[in-house]
Order: sequence, then structure tokens, then C-alpha cells
Amino acid sequence: MDGNRKVTPWRGGRRGSSYAEAGVSIQAGDRAVELLKPAIRKTRRPEVVGGIGGFAGLFALDVEKYRKPLLASSTDGVGTKLVIAQQMGIHDTVGIDLVAMVVDDLVVCGAEPLFLLDYIACGSVVPERIAEIAGGIADGCRYAGCALVGGEIAEHPGVLKNDEYDISATGVGVVESDALLGPERVEVGDVVIAMRSSGLHSNGYSLVRHVLLGAGRMRLDTVVDEIGSQRTLGEELLTPTKVYAKDCLALIAECEVHAFAHITGGGLPGNVVRALPGNADATIDRGTWAPHAIFDLIAERGRVDPEEMERTFNMGVGMIAIIPAHDVDRALAVLAARHVDAWTIGEIVAGEGEVRMMGEYGK
Repeated sequence: MDGNRKVTPWRGGRRGSSYAEAGVSIQAGDRAVELLKPAIRKTRRPEVVGGIGGFAGLFALDVEKYRKPLLASSTDGVGTKLVIAQQMGIHDTVGIDLVAMVVDDLVVCGAEPLFLLDYIACGSVVPERIAEIAGGIADGCRYAGCALVGGEIAEHPGVLKNDEYDISATGVGVVESDALLGPERVEVGDVVIAMRSSGLHSNGYSLVRHVLLGAGRMRLDTVVDEIGSQRTLGEELLTPTKVYAKDCLALIAECEVHAFAHITGGGLPGNVVRALPGNADATIDRGTWAPHAIFDLIAERGRVDPEEMERTFNMGVGMIAIIPAHDVDRALAVLAARHVDAWTIGEIVAGEGEVRMMGEYGK
């Protein structure tokens, strides 16, 4: 091969192909970044170095603040809830869902969420739509107290349709090694406290779509009497996931907390078990709360078995805290002051690391 060979530009009679003709607009991507910069700036923390536009997000960890810090990391997406957002043309809430799914996993081990990076893949970059999505992500970061330090917008023509997109994010937090929460701290006699969810959150939407929109032939733009509100079904399904990070950190600061469990896919049985040591069970009393009406609608319209409902959905509980009995009143007071609907849902008893769901749901 001739190492001195020159590449001659194409000079045929037909104009050469371009990236834009292949479906990718660099200009639209640049415009989208400019539109979302103001929202990102609102998430800034003092430790953030530089601004948006570099090859990496920079964060200066204050090493004087910690004795022996552990970095915690989490990554997640929103799943098929995005299909509802795309069908409704509402794109400013799913970003909150995304942040909640990441930061509320971080805080479970006691970590303070520090920063987050997002990834938006779409069939075609529509700057205004990207700005709506990223604006929701920025809102979620503000609710969690973490910085949005960067991300990626990827245009995938031919893979995704022009109006389709998917989003994911990765977050990083920090916790002192001797303050790490988890099963090792949980003891027989501890009390289980529930924090109410805002609704479905971001799990089980493939079943929801199958039951309500597929077999049930319900329309997203209709008001459903069973839900008990004047919102449309689509609006109900797009209720953003509650961000518990700051509430959990406040609880840690004021009380003795042994463990948290973020109730996502797998429901209460599948997630509370992850917070239990091998010699203890958690008893959960269904009679202490009534699930949101949307759960009844799904169960009735789809004839979904109760066990299937409980291992798919949060059933009205988004976060669990396991607290020693002497600190329960204080914990409930802290959450009440933060306007979090919380209650005692069960206790930790001797056992083999299982979750026992007991009784019938309240009305």
C-alpha cells in the first residue's frame, strides 16, 4: 500500500451524500443543547467544575468533608412509560421519573446523590422536545439536590421513528463507610415505616398498557370515573415518580435509620427482602393503607391476580424505612414536617429473610 497516496474528493456529476440526508442534524443537536442549558444551570452545586459542553462532567469532591467516603453509583431508565408520554405528547415529566429511579436507589444505602449524567436517544432531534425532556431531568435533579453535569443526545434514524425516544441516566453519590445502611444493621424488633407513592411510579407499564390500552381498549384522553379525579387516564399514568432522596437524607440526619428499600419492580415483597438479614422477616400489614384507585382499575379491568399485582406494582408505597422502635415517633414527625405521607406498616421479626404480606388492604 502506498503510504503517500492522496485522497481525492468526489467530483462526480451527482452531489455527494451528507449526514443530514442520512437523518442526523448536527445543527438541531446544537440547538437542543442551547435550549436546555438554563435548566441545567439551576441544578448546579458548588462542587461542579466548568459548564456544559466539555467531553466530561467534572465534580470536585470535598475530601476534607469525609473521613472514609464510599462512592455509590446507580443507572436506570424509565421503561415503557415513555410510550404513554410519546402518545400524549407530554415530555416534561418523564425526566423526573428518570432521576427518581436513579437517586432513590442511591439513597437506600445512605448515600447523598451528588451528580447525574443523562442519555437521550431519539429518531430525530426536535430541539424543543429535547428541551422538555431535559427540563424534567433538571427538575428531578433539583428535587434530589444533585447536579446535572452532562449527558448525551444521540440521533438514531432508521432505528427509532422520528417521534420516538428513550432515556437513561447514571448517578453518583457518597456515603461515609461507617454510615452505610443495609441488612447488616437491621434487627429483630425494628419497625417498618412506609412512605406513600405518587401512583404507579415507573414500573409495570407493559402490563398497564396491555390491560388498559390493549385488551381494555381504553383511551388515554378519557376521564375515568373509577380513578376518582378529573384527570384523563393518560395524565394519571404520567404522574411523575416521587423523589424521596432529600426526605430520606433528612430522616438519616434526625433519626437512627437501619435500612431503606426503594419499592420498584418486584413490589414490596421483591424489594423489602433486599433489606433483610438472613435471620429476620418483615411483616407487612396491608390493612394499614389503601392503594391508589389506579391499582384497583388495573386489577379489575385486567383480572390480574393479587399476587401478580403485588410483585409488579408498588401498590401505593414508594419507599420503606426500617427504624428502631424507640425512634419511630421522631421519624414520623420528621416526614410529616416534610409533607410526606408516612405510617407504620409492619415490623421486623425473627425469621429467615422473608417478607410476609398479611391481611387485606384498607378502604
